[in-house]
Amino acid sequence: MEQEVILRKSHDSENSAASSLATPELFAELDPEPRLLMGPGPVDVYPRVLRAMSVPLQGQFDPQFTGYMNQVMALYRRVFRTDNRWTLLIDATARAGIEACLASALAPDDTLLVPVFGRFGHLKMEIGRRLGAKVASVETEWGRVFDPDEIESAIKRHRPKMIAISQGDTSTTMLQPLAGIGALCRKHDVLLYVDCTASLGGNVFEMDAWQIDMASAGLQKCLSGPPGSSPLSFNDRAAAVVTARKHIEQGIKAADIEEGDGPIIRSNYFDLAMLMEYWSARRLNHHTEAASMLYAARECARVVLEEGLDNGIARHQLSSSALRAGLAAMGLALFGDPAHRMSNVTGVVIPKEIADGEAVRRELLHDFGIEIGTSFGPLAGKIWRIGTMGYVCRKANVLRCLTALEAVLRRNKFKLEAGAAVDAAYRVYENATA
Repeated sequence: MEQEVILRKSHDSENSAASSLATPELFAELDPEPRLLMGPGPVDVYPRVLRAMSVPLQGQFDPQFTGYMNQVMALYRRVFRTDNRWTLLIDATARAGIEACLASALAPDDTLLVPVFGRFGHLKMEIGRRLGAKVASVETEWGRVFDPDEIESAIKRHRPKMIAISQGDTSTTMLQPLAGIGALCRKHDVLLYVDCTASLGGNVFEMDAWQIDMASAGLQKCLSGPPGSSPLSFNDRAAAVVTARKHIEQGIKAADIEEGDGPIIRSNYFDLAMLMEYWSARRLNHHTEAASMLYAARECARVVLEEGLDNGIARHQLSSSALRAGLAAMGLALFGDPAHRMSNVTGVVIPKEIADGEAVRRELLHDFGIEIGTSFGPLAGKIWRIGTMGYVCRKANVLRCLTALEAVLRRNKFKLEAGAAVDAAYRVYENATA
């Protein structure tokens, strides 16, 4: 009887939920209220990218479309600053790029070493465990990064097949220096994978010069595109590991394809060995390429490269400097090691005078249409995160954010000098053009 009552209540609840959807809003056109996305990502999309996503679709083997695929490969070689032949897209969000690299390189019982300085180090450990790898870590407090000596000591201790590290971790707003780590990995015959999702396009990234074997990113940060596509690149050293595990689906296997003798890659969708065949001249079907996302990724790269990578990085540095000057003028403390802050995300310590940091975020969103972020784990409720990335990374947006934040803080009884934040930001911009 008790079970029947529970089932009846559940059924009634489902009917109620279904009936609540039968409203005029269900059939209304999408018309969201405009927002200025100044959190840690996603951010506002370049208008050119939105327009590119609206062009007509083509068949995935249409010569024009495969030509666009080739263009994407060439464009992202420049973005990653690499000559890697294997530079392509994963049709999913940035996390999928991470998983594709780890799943395709790590066989069960291989050792993965993850230097953890924020949330996304823990994510790499989670993915490694699910793949059956032996996962080791070296950890530091959130708000600092690693010295090369710390990483080399961990390599000697654990003897991993691969190191997986973030360049920038938006959960802490810290940027891990990478120069020298690739050389350490070559010295000890370790593959180096770098997750540059949060940093690519807004911070210096030199894939070949830094001897990085595999790297992946997403569109929704400094590249200022929509989430849903993950550019990645890997060199011949990594490709040899991947192709040793090549096993082609029986339904599409051709007689002239030579398979590897290593253990099968545990994911079909994220199998880089099969994706290499799809993105090569062979065009061996793997999945149906997400055409609109490919158009978006192509246009993101075109916008970034037309500006010039160095110019774009300088723009991110200038905007973050102006923002930080304004925050300091309000009497707010910035989070983390100042020598290793990302150029595109700023951590702000929530002052003790503010009893509810979420109330400040809500008021910014509802009253000013500006979104900023909070954080996770040990930093939950302790910092706000303000992003100045891609299309958002402009003087007008920095000044708008500072003006709105000042107003909200004053309404929440935080004492500050009115107008000081915007004046401080103005000085940074004026000194840059003097």
